[in-house]
Amino acid sequence: MRPGIEVRPAQPADMAELVTLCLAARKESSVGTQVCSPDPEVLAHQLGALTAVEGGTVLVARSDQRVVGLLLGRVVGPNPFTDEANLAVEVLYVGAEHRRRGVGHALMVGALDVAAASGAEHIYATPLPGARGMQRFFVQLGFAPAAAHRVVSTSALQRRLAADLGVTRRGSARGLEGLIARRRQSRLDSTRSGGEPPRPGTVDLAIGAEEDGIGQAGRSSISRQVRRAVQTRRDAESSTTIS
Repeated sequence: MRPGIEVRPAQPADMAELVTLCLAARKESSVGTQVCSPDPEVLAHQLGALTAVEGGTVLVARSDQRVVGLLLGRVVGPNPFTDEANLAVEVLYVGAEHRRRGVGHALMVGALDVAAASGAEHIYATPLPGARGMQRFFVQLGFAPAAAHRVVSTSALQRRLAADLGVTRRGSARGLEGLIARRRQSRLDSTRSGGEPPRPGTVDLAIGAEEDGIGQAGRSSISRQVRRAVQTRRDAESSTTIS
């Protein structure tokens, strides 16, 4: 059995390893100059700035006491053009020596947690230019083309991840859809009454740990099953380069 994979928000102590991973991703991309700065100090400053932006998300995947993968994202909306909140995944990267071990799936489970806590109805992804393996990974998770991005609904992604990892999803998708619908209605009611739309809540990295009380015990159980499946899935079961 492989060592467990832990996904959590980045901490200051992770910064050096995060910078190293970003620079490795830059080298792999066919248009590296468009990915990030080659200067480690500048890159560290930029990553720190993302964590300070409202809705900014930096997740790390750890295995064997090392950072082996990262996800950079941001919750966007509602705004004058849409009453929906969405999660934009700007970077998903797994170190070359840790691919085909479930790290990519674990990071996307973390992205689902962020989306659910924020009431995000869709997740948009921007694959690194030239990263064919990442393109295949997103396609296999159900992401469809959307301008220069790929997009999938949060409920569809949850179903796909649960199916990939062999998790029983009894009522989980229905619970997530209900959560999103309630939060959307709450935003609309707040706007109509002249108040400010509620801001996305902080993230507790466990599916179903939302504070709305919808099947919390059942959703926590599903989260544990997903994470257990991520940790125990055999390498051979993955068909993508970053899964």
